Amino acid sequence: MDIQDKICVITGAAGGIGRALCVAMKDAGAAEVVCVDRNGDGAAETAEMVGGAAFTVDVADEKQITDMIDSVERDIGPIDLFWSNAGIAIGGGLDTPTDEWQRAWDVNLMSHVWAARHLVPLMKKRGGGYLLNTASAAGLLNQVGSASYGVTKHAAVGLAEWIAMTHGDDGIKVSVLCPQAVRTEMTRGHEDHVAAIDGMMEPGPVADICLEAIKEETFLILPHASVRDYMKNKVENYDRWIGGMRKLNRKFGALD
Repeated sequence: MDIQDKICVITGAAGGIGRALCVAMKDAGAAEVVCVDRNGDGAAETAEMVGGAAFTVDVADEKQITDMIDSVERDIGPIDLFWSNAGIAIGGGLDTPTDEWQRAWDVNLMSHVWAARHLVPLMKKRGGGYLLNTASAAGLLNQVGSASYGVTKHAAVGLAEWIAMTHGDDGIKVSVLCPQAVRTEMTRGHEDHVAAIDGMMEPGPVADICLEAIKEETFLILPHASVRDYMKNKVENYDRWIGGMRKLNRKFGALD
């Protein structure tokens, strides 16, 4: 897809990858960049940077997502590209409280479901559109120290796969972003944790890689090239891979 003259919506736009994506979309010639975040002031700040619109939305609430989509479609124009980028990380294992598990499910997975449920029929009628979901390398490899993050990000990858294989013939393009550590508020204080073992990227270069992937309509976006090798190791010998992850778990422990 060529971003030129397209209407693009990005959640989690108040900072980090989301803000960098908004700037990259505008620089690529988007007609409108809609900046969405639970942090309304941050979304407005990003919108001012790119000359776009801002919406205060908690993506854990389906109605807030659908109301925002309806407002954009009515007042700005048909959405060409929707990026479900917002996410949260909660440390803990099996003892993670149920309400925290639910919050992780709603933000890291169901927000993608709700956006797609509302947008796919609209995009089909128009002959196509683009859905992008931010997951994580944890969605391919799992996450030391956070059961809810690893599990919900796996689910986000599975959802993106399902949409791509089910609605590709309807003209719906899908990409899923699976980085390791990127310097954002989520990773603040975890610069030495396992996700940064191959280095911590800045949001700007990640956004540039994403723009190239959109141009090529690439499904799996891997800013950290080493993730592809880890995936190969995983499928070639699952038991050996589990053993290696146990070593990492012993070394890095909990994700606080």
